[in-house]
Amino acid sequence: MDEDDDFEVDDGLEEAQALPEVDEPLDARQKLRAQLQSEVEAFLSRGGVIQQIDSNVTGDPPQKPGNNYGSRPI
Repeated sequence: MDEDDDFEVDDGLEEAQALPEVDEPLDARQKLRAQLQSEVEAFLSRGGVIQQIDSNVTGDPPQKPGNNYGSRPI
């Protein structure tokens, strides 16, 4: 290589500077939390009730295992 050859070294600084700052996602989360809190307070003030459901309760009832033994052709 000659000393006269022009080439550009990519050190990744432009990409790092183009990324959004860390505060932006935190601000968005804080806004969502504040909105959720105000909606919950409005719901409760209208007489709504929040019910807590046990962690082992699911919406799908247990199902009988299917019998597909031998269903594939040889």
